[in-house]
Amino acid sequence: MPATGEMTGSGVDESERMEAANVTGRDGGGVEKSGALIAVAEVGEVDGKGKKKTKGKKEKGDEAEPIPQVSFFRLFAFADGLDIILMVFGTLGAIVHGAALPVFFLFFGKLLNGIGGSISPEIGKQTVDKYSLYFLWLGLATLFSSWMEVSFWMQTGERQSARLRAKYLEALLKQDVGFFDTDTSTGKFVQSISSDPLMVQDAISEKMGNFVHYMSTFVAGFVVGFVNEWTIAVVTLAVLPLIAAAGGYYAIALTGLTSKSAEAYERAGSIAEETIGQVRTVYSFVGEQRSVQHYSLSLESTLKLGYKSGWAKGIGMGGTYGVLFGCWALLLWYGGTLVRKGNLNGGEALSSIFPVIIGGLSLGQAMPNVSAFGKGRAAAYKIFQMIDHEPTINKVDPTAKRLESVQGLIELRNVEFVYPSRPDTKIFQDFSLVIPPGKTVAIVGSSGSGKSTVVSLIERFYDPIGGQVLLDGHDLKSLDLKWLRGQIGLVNQEPALFATTIAANILYGKEGASEKEIEEAAKAANAHSFIDQLPQRYMTQVGERGVQLSGGQKQRVAIARAMLKNPTVLLLDEATSALDAGSEQIVQEALDRLMVGRTTVVVAHRLSTIRNADSIAVVQEGRIVERGNHATLIADPNGAYTALVRLQEMAATRGDGGSMKRATSGRQSQILSRSESRGGSRRTSRGASFSLYRSGSVRSTTSVEESDVGTREIDLPPPPPPPKATLKRLIAMSKQDWIYGVFGAIGSILAGAINPAFALIISQVLNAYYNPDFGAMKTEVSKWALVFVGVGVASPFVYVCQHYSLGVFGENLVKSVRVKMFSSILRNEMAWFDRDENNSSRVAARLSSDATQVRAALGDRLAVILQNASLMTIAVVISFVLQWKLTLVMLSIFPALVGSAFGENLFLKGFAGDVAKAYARATQVAGEAVANIRTVAAFNAEDKVRGLFDQELVGPNKRSFYRGQVAGFGFGISQLFMYGSYGLGLWYSGRLVQKGEAQFGDVIKVFLVLIVSAFAVAETLALTPDFVKGSQAVGSVFEVLDRKTAIDPEDSSVEKVEKMTGEIELKHVAFAYPSRPDVIIFKDLNLRVRSGQSLALVGSSGSGKSSVIALLERFYDPLSGRVMIDGKDIRSYNLKSLRQHIALVQQEPALFATTIYENIVYGRAGASEAEVIEAAKAANAHNYISGLPMGYQTEVGERGVQLSGGQKQRVAIARAVLKDPAILLLDEATSALDAESEKIVQEALDRLMNNRTTVMIAHRLSTIRNAHSIAVIQEGTILEQGSHAELLSKNGGYSRLINLQNNSQDNE
Repeated sequence: MPATGEMTGSGVDESERMEAANVTGRDGGGVEKSGALIAVAEVGEVDGKGKKKTKGKKEKGDEAEPIPQVSFFRLFAFADGLDIILMVFGTLGAIVHGAALPVFFLFFGKLLNGIGGSISPEIGKQTVDKYSLYFLWLGLATLFSSWMEVSFWMQTGERQSARLRAKYLEALLKQDVGFFDTDTSTGKFVQSISSDPLMVQDAISEKMGNFVHYMSTFVAGFVVGFVNEWTIAVVTLAVLPLIAAAGGYYAIALTGLTSKSAEAYERAGSIAEETIGQVRTVYSFVGEQRSVQHYSLSLESTLKLGYKSGWAKGIGMGGTYGVLFGCWALLLWYGGTLVRKGNLNGGEALSSIFPVIIGGLSLGQAMPNVSAFGKGRAAAYKIFQMIDHEPTINKVDPTAKRLESVQGLIELRNVEFVYPSRPDTKIFQDFSLVIPPGKTVAIVGSSGSGKSTVVSLIERFYDPIGGQVLLDGHDLKSLDLKWLRGQIGLVNQEPALFATTIAANILYGKEGASEKEIEEAAKAANAHSFIDQLPQRYMTQVGERGVQLSGGQKQRVAIARAMLKNPTVLLLDEATSALDAGSEQIVQEALDRLMVGRTTVVVAHRLSTIRNADSIAVVQEGRIVERGNHATLIADPNGAYTALVRLQEMAATRGDGGSMKRATSGRQSQILSRSESRGGSRRTSRGASFSLYRSGSVRSTTSVEESDVGTREIDLPPPPPPPKATLKRLIAMSKQDWIYGVFGAIGSILAGAINPAFALIISQVLNAYYNPDFGAMKTEVSKWALVFVGVGVASPFVYVCQHYSLGVFGENLVKSVRVKMFSSILRNEMAWFDRDENNSSRVAARLSSDATQVRAALGDRLAVILQNASLMTIAVVISFVLQWKLTLVMLSIFPALVGSAFGENLFLKGFAGDVAKAYARATQVAGEAVANIRTVAAFNAEDKVRGLFDQELVGPNKRSFYRGQVAGFGFGISQLFMYGSYGLGLWYSGRLVQKGEAQFGDVIKVFLVLIVSAFAVAETLALTPDFVKGSQAVGSVFEVLDRKTAIDPEDSSVEKVEKMTGEIELKHVAFAYPSRPDVIIFKDLNLRVRSGQSLALVGSSGSGKSSVIALLERFYDPLSGRVMIDGKDIRSYNLKSLRQHIALVQQEPALFATTIYENIVYGRAGASEAEVIEAAKAANAHNYISGLPMGYQTEVGERGVQLSGGQKQRVAIARAVLKDPAILLLDEATSALDAESEKIVQEALDRLMNNRTTVMIAHRLSTIRNAHSIAVIQEGTILEQGSHAELLSKNGGYSRLINLQNNSQDNE
């Protein structure tokens, strides 16, 4: 019966149910929670994940801090005409549905009079028949009204939130570039765009229908109660504030507590996303454990808050029950007084008390929805704050001009500039530069002098704080920004590609370009040849940040993109720095052709690339110190330009200089490593199965030692399957907290016993109301009223035992799951991260959602099972003892109630996973756009990104419609079955009493007790979507935890490296990247590097150079052959101990979003401050670091965005210096440095290379002349090998590369 069922729900928090639902933006498809009395205790609960972040960051106290919110009606700002219709009819359905419950009590009271207080059996029979039929009509009305309530509100919520998401992304993409320097990070944005719109959607969909439903019950309940008997209704009304006050106690406290946990979860999400995004650096520096500790520490603060939340829930819910039962005692006692006075009979007393109680409690039950509205309004505040935030630069200006023709005259006039993120550090002071139309101006100078800032100002990424930047005499501020950027082509030093196809990346240059135009642009950029060799050609997926391509391949795609744009002004920031000599010459010729008739600004460290520039500007400390062409400037022997040229010439000719540049390292290894895999999609399952197959192939140390070839050819027995993902295994993860689990289970069982007690007491009092002996009636009613008080006193102890214990258990579990998952993820081989489904944003989101759903499944949902199992057992026993016939009939009704709820949730089961996946895809698009915001802005690609984002939301929108219809109709059917079943049960009860086969008191007890039990079962089944999500999450968690990595970094059965001499040998190595096993990189590669000597690898881009470094770091294993260090296959070494002796410096330096000091000390944990400073000095980083306001404590920003390319590289080199390795891997380590810095850093690396085995990759052959050995790689094999002099004398491939590069420099 709704009366008892609604008033005696399980006591499990709606907030916890929302917690799991918030991950996917759903709340069980509109399933109605049965516990109305408990709803008061659930007022304002917020999701345990704490997704709402407060603006303040104070940690003192637990009091809630004010959270900015939008107005209620602004939540519906994106509703259109159809949404208004859906909301109107959804509201009407909710009103009818909500009013049905008080009407039921009106009918129920009349029917009770027919059974227990009828004058004659015939009249009683007619009354029972009449109102039993009314129950059926009531069920039909609720069928259609509940369908309208659920389906219409779900559909409009999905529609409006889709527009909100798109507008949010659109607003974010239109922000100035400077906004992203100071206000956000990719991880924070990914968290925001995935969670904030979901909270808004939660507020304007099912929760809104539920709120109207409960408010309708509130109004209808009071109308029915006052119409029946106003005096008892007034008394009932008087006690409602006590119930509401008790229930509202912890609502505010919980809101404050959980809002604080949001910050910790956000920080943890950013740490995970950053770590996974730079996993090669983490692996190379053996930083897995540090990352896990950092992640664990960021979650620590949520534990105490979670404990307090559990305590508050227990006190709040127990206190609410205590007050509630006390009030029931008063009302039932007063009802007995009125019955004895003859003012009303038993049925009328019931019809007066219950509707008002239910109405008042419905007001309380509506409060969790109000809390959802509050969270939605707070989330909407952040969204609308972004939408309403007008950028300073990127704004629509109706007065902005579009020039009819562009000559290309660029002038920077008396410019003063500081970066918004570092307002205290002035970059330019009275800076002036004129770039004539159609001419090429090169800007040179030391790293950090402001060269790239000129490019940013011309692109109008920033505005100067003083002076002007002009195009053809017009201030850039007066020109239409999109038009302006449409005239400019930009090629960055670090090419930014998107995780889509090569063709789609090139199309960013010109939307709608034909296939022929794309190919022509690629040919001009010397990209067509390598693209054409890929299995999927232009449809090849480049991976996250272009990770499937080598550095040179990425740069050529970026150049093709700029060529397709056909700009008037060309901005080249080290555009050819990543190319080999052969490619560089061709691309340089292509760029020369592209530059004809165009104004070109070239930023370069390699002065040989800009000798033919019409004018060269030398920048020092934000000022132009020299200006002229190469001949003019070089004529001044004491000039700044001459000094730079001499430094670079010395670096190119001096043996030590060359050796250092050889030192150029291998971050690209990780990128090239896969990059050379030449493109293909990482989504293919072939890559996955390949990597898993390989995992079993190297476990035998003996076979590795004895064979030079294919361990892959050895048939090993398949590994035993991992144990199944079960709740038992999950509980075992929290065995140290077993005592809390036991007390939580005991509390749940006792809480389950409270509900049958409630039903029994109510039925005893109702039976007493029909006792003609008023004295006996008074005694009986008073006795049971006192029993009610006793149960109320016990309630707080029971619920504290339940919720505090399960709170501690659940919080500890969720932290343990997160940390273990993160640790397991960081054990996976590199090929796992190459797959599309394992990009950093997705893995970080999965880490968060799986742990949250597991907590809900084990902690709170398990409590529901225990509580309701206890209730059901007690109820069935009592019922069979009292009246077995009615019990059998009532149990026969169960399939109708249970079957309808179960069927509804089976339908829901099929949709949740797909919807979550689709949102993850959309999140990936958004996160990638923010990470590459400069490229998006430079190519006016905001609309393109928005289109991709909208496309990813089409699937969820379609599924939402069908899901809403199924959920709404299923819920309506369950309501029909519920009221029909009540009618049948009461009709049969009446027949038993009229035939004398049962007593009125017994049938009422059985009926009420079993109805409470039916609601318990229905409530349990109503959580089926949560159980389904939880079980899926458990499976997902153990899928991560049980996965056997193909390359185990912690294998204790193999040798741990204590000392290393550094002898390297690759013997008969065959290799292909797991993401594309059909593209063979090496077929029979043989290489050897003597201990303490240096080997330089040269060759065309994509030839396999960086794959060598990837194999030495054991990011991947060869298909066959052996990679050996100190005479042993590296597979026979413990991998972490091996990497401790290897240092890697990559072409694109990977820094973490922390301080400079922390980034350097990452090279060797526990290093002293003096050692860090010495390492920085050796890398020529100390001077510029000391000049920063915060020195070594300067935050570098996400991926080091606050530092220039040269500054980042020097920090990365300092990190490698601090590691003091036996083997040094350098992949263009000095490519980002200016001549002066390069000379000093080269000397530092030369010192570092002394007595160390060094493998270096270089496109600039001048940097590797003094290497002990040089190997020319072509198409995966060693074309020739020897010293510089030996290879030149052979007049072979190396000699041709040298000639190509010399010709390139001479032509320039």
